[in-house]
Amino acid sequence: MSLRALLNPLWCRLGRPLRTATRGLQPSNIAKESPLLLQNRGFASKKHKFILKHSKGFRGRAKNCFTIAVRKVHKAWQYAYRDRKQQKREWRKLWIQRVGAGFRQYGWSYSRAIHELPKHNIQLNRKVLSELASNEPFAFKAIVDVLEHQHQHQQQNAQQPGDTNQEKSAA
Repeated sequence: MSLRALLNPLWCRLGRPLRTATRGLQPSNIAKESPLLLQNRGFASKKHKFILKHSKGFRGRAKNCFTIAVRKVHKAWQYAYRDRKQQKREWRKLWIQRVGAGFRQYGWSYSRAIHELPKHNIQLNRKVLSELASNEPFAFKAIVDVLEHQHQHQQQNAQQPGDTNQEKSAA
């Protein structure tokens, strides 16, 4: 049964024609005089609106047909969840490539440089190092110089004879 067939007897009881000069129904008059037409839509309606709001931009009936939109929106949320994880992996791979390229310019391998950073109390993560390598070459060079200086200093200390432990064990 159509809405017009349902509303026509109600409008006739109120003594008004179904169509007015402004064309269409006037909800303000209906709301005041007929409590039957003031139905509160429940949770299902909210759920439908929520799903259809999230299905905007989908192709075909997936944008306006709830049963199809529900499946498409849930699948879209699955893809979004998966891709948030993949995005983090992709960024980390990019940072590693940039840092590796920056260190290779100065004769260092990526793995050796990353291993040496915490030893020399340089607490920069891959994201910051990649930004320095790509946008601030002089700052990145300063980090490499610190690594080289500390590494040479370590090697000199390791090569010096007269280690106190050896003297104690000989005595």
